[in-house]
Amino acid sequence: MATFTSSDDLHGAEFVEVDLTGARISGADLSEVVMRGVIVRETEIDAPWLAQQERSLIVNGVDVTAYVEAELDRRFPGREQRRAPDPAGLRQAWAAAETAWATALARAAAMPPGTVATSVDGEWSFAQTLRHLVMATDAWLGRGVLGIEQPFHPLGLAFTGVTDDELDLSLFTSTEPTYDEVLAARAERVAMVRDYLDAVTPEALDEPRNNPWAPERPATVRSCLHVVLREEWEHLRYVVRDLDAIESPCS
Repeated sequence: MATFTSSDDLHGAEFVEVDLTGARISGADLSEVVMRGVIVRETEIDAPWLAQQERSLIVNGVDVTAYVEAELDRRFPGREQRRAPDPAGLRQAWAAAETAWATALARAAAMPPGTVATSVDGEWSFAQTLRHLVMATDAWLGRGVLGIEQPFHPLGLAFTGVTDDELDLSLFTSTEPTYDEVLAARAERVAMVRDYLDAVTPEALDEPRNNPWAPERPATVRSCLHVVLREEWEHLRYVVRDLDAIESPCS
């Protein structure tokens, strides 16, 4: 099976009458890709930034972006609050995210031993996803909003593909922590967000901040908090999907 990686430049390439049955494309930029006369039976697309992209996703002449977002909001009650503009709305949004995650944590705890360490299709396990959310909170609240120079918990897990040029990976543990340690670190960060939102003012939300990954990009306290919420809901979607797959491996 042929494998193409970031070192292969396929920009502007044409694929004519090729058989891509069973192909897997991960972390790729498919902006402005045009597909004509394609067979998409059981094709699966996961685009977590769908609602943030400047242009639409067109299927057979129909923009499906709004439909997808509305359906995800229906499936995950409270998700629709993730872009709340004011302190009261943000507090409600965070409470909804906490409730949804509490349900997922309880579900995982009730499943067979080893569930939280199980990877589905090479994706992060439940425990690893929690570790990533620790890192995301540290980046967008700790560094982005609070301006802490080194906010990162050692149990945090950086996103796939990050390099030492982007983030000092020596800050993070190279050993696999216990699940109890992961839960403790996650609980600390959840409380940190809750405490910040309890005290934030409308004026503070408009204060300028630096994007923690791209300081040249303008950001505000509000936009950083919106990223925190988006991370929560997107990764909740992933763990629910994977818990479903673990419970019903043949479905």
